[in-house]
Amino acid sequence: METAVWSALADPNRRAILHLLLEGPRPVGELVEACGLSQPGTSKHLRVLREAGLVRVVPDAQRRLYVLEPAPMAELDAWLAPYRRLWNSSLDALGRRLDAGDEEQGDDDPGTAPETDEQKDADQP
Repeated sequence: METAVWSALADPNRRAILHLLLEGPRPVGELVEACGLSQPGTSKHLRVLREAGLVRVVPDAQRRLYVLEPAPMAELDAWLAPYRRLWNSSLDALGRRLDAGDEEQGDDDPGTAPETDEQKDADQP
């Protein structure tokens, strides 16, 4: 995994731009408006993303569209795979523990709150 990808992803504005590009290609003007950054600032972020290989430019008549490049994200996903297994096994264990706690309490309907003392008193004649 190249350090340029990590550096590019470290900035929250660049992550926001990538998130916007998930919806499809966009011209710089739309990215400026959506991110609330200046045009020069957005262009600098796009240059970093382009140099890291995370986006590419596609000419469209008189404008340039920025498109998400999936290959570096696939590399990142592959790098994270062994760690994801650790997270998933921990989350699975937590889920089993929570399920076991529900069974011990005899709570078959997790959406039902236990009856309060006031409700018990109201039920008695």
